[in-house]
Amino acid sequence: MASRQWSYTNGVSEKPLLGMTIGDMFDQTAAAYPDNEALVSRHQGLRYTYHELQAQVDQLARGLMSLGLAKGERIGIWAPNCAEWCITQFATAKLGAILVNINPSYRLHELEYALRQSRCSFLITAPSFRGANYLEMIATLAPELERAQPGQLQSQRLPDLRAVIRLGAGPMAGVYAWDDVMAAAQWVTATDLAERQSQQEFDDPINIQYTSGTTGYPKGATLSHHNILNNGYFVAETMNFTDRDRLVIPVPLYHCFGMVMGNLGCISHGATMIYPSEAFEPVAVLEAVQAERATAVYGVPTMFIAELDNPRFSKYDLSSLRTGIMAGAPCPTEVMKKVQSLMNMREVEIAYGMTETSPVSFQTRVGAPLEKQVSTVGQVHPHVEVKIIDPATGQIVPLGAPGELCTRGYSVMLGYWGNEEGTRQAIDQARWMHTGDLAVMDEEGYVNIVGRIKDMIIRGGENIYPREIEEFLYTHPKIADVQVIGVPDVKYGEEIMAWVKLRDGEMASDQEIRDYCRGQIAHFKIPRYVKFVDTYPMTVTGKIQKFLMRQQSVEELSLGQAASITTA
Repeated sequence: MASRQWSYTNGVSEKPLLGMTIGDMFDQTAAAYPDNEALVSRHQGLRYTYHELQAQVDQLARGLMSLGLAKGERIGIWAPNCAEWCITQFATAKLGAILVNINPSYRLHELEYALRQSRCSFLITAPSFRGANYLEMIATLAPELERAQPGQLQSQRLPDLRAVIRLGAGPMAGVYAWDDVMAAAQWVTATDLAERQSQQEFDDPINIQYTSGTTGYPKGATLSHHNILNNGYFVAETMNFTDRDRLVIPVPLYHCFGMVMGNLGCISHGATMIYPSEAFEPVAVLEAVQAERATAVYGVPTMFIAELDNPRFSKYDLSSLRTGIMAGAPCPTEVMKKVQSLMNMREVEIAYGMTETSPVSFQTRVGAPLEKQVSTVGQVHPHVEVKIIDPATGQIVPLGAPGELCTRGYSVMLGYWGNEEGTRQAIDQARWMHTGDLAVMDEEGYVNIVGRIKDMIIRGGENIYPREIEEFLYTHPKIADVQVIGVPDVKYGEEIMAWVKLRDGEMASDQEIRDYCRGQIAHFKIPRYVKFVDTYPMTVTGKIQKFLMRQQSVEELSLGQAASITTA
């Protein structure tokens, strides 16, 4: 096949895969760099060396053991970026409990689904975030908490959930405080924890991350120690990370970008994790870089745009920066050039992947030509195979021809939690993960993502499947039919638009539709544009033509400028 130059490549590396669990890697790093700063949570005023962070992690692990958290049980975490999130990530890894990442933007409908589908027995929650009262929402789903002893919840709507742990101070009926759990560590010895940790295998599932599903419900990508530890390690390796690097992490921890590329990338190298704020704030990032002498920053393009556009941008000393990663959405070429020059990030890299592949499968390299840095997603990751196939035949296409990108290797998820059919649809018999993205490969193995087979919307780095929003909007009593599409947007890359058909005799406004969504689905899934229609453009066989809907919408909304932006 080589003579015809097919679209296949694999990542050769002199460095072997890490054959260990996350807990063992963490302890190995803590032993090697005990006095290195491990974690700085600036908005909380907290700093931990690796030795100090290890003490916190082990104390929480012993506390959770004392509450009866068993290997393989699911424990949800619903909180913005904070030190407790990080501590929980490593404590649960030592116990072999499966951490379920719950998006801080989730509301009642989505929270209930995630807890029920994963059958969470424990939930760690922030009290509130950005005006949303988490404790109130949990009490709505599980009113039995008011009469329950902590750890003994029996809920009708959440039948598997038995314990809720809240961050911060203040009592709540039926709920453990974080400090209660830390205090319970006294009932479990370090020897008990070490024995429990030794029972873990690196192929064990350790994390469930929900990604929006084409069936209308999110699917829980189930990831192992081996999946995410190696991916974090090789992301940082590709950036030439050492124990002297200091990484600002403004991207969310519930997502692979934060907890894998950020946290695991750092702890596998003895580097420093820096959380500038609960959620992204451009000034907090710039302040953190200056104050902490950061060497690297992560972000989606909209974050870098907001930092560059800050009125006081030129006042900050960013001379310590060397590298970072821009990922999650296509990057405008001009933004990449400004990040390299104005932010001093000469070695900034682009990464591409998906939650189901832990996440990264492509990354640009230090020293790559500027053209490759701004027009491709880079070359294949170490120890990963990729091929580009004809979606109709399944055959590998020649170099330069578009087709569906497929990846195989250590990074492919174990499967979707409790969803064998979804797993079979995503991963074929030869263990190739079908991404649904259309891509083109050149002779040097650089790949450009040129479109999507599925109609996924990427808004500011968030992957959104229209079907999920459609399924929810179908519950509106006035809506007979709805189709959701993505339309171009200068700030977010894409925005959500709903074409709504009302029931006979009904009247509604676009604001009424948006208000119906608030508090029920995440804010980034709420349609920015609503169009009321009587019909949809269709093929002769009755299939809705969303590409025509998009074309019409671009014209009607005068979005031609946004549609013409050149992206990497």
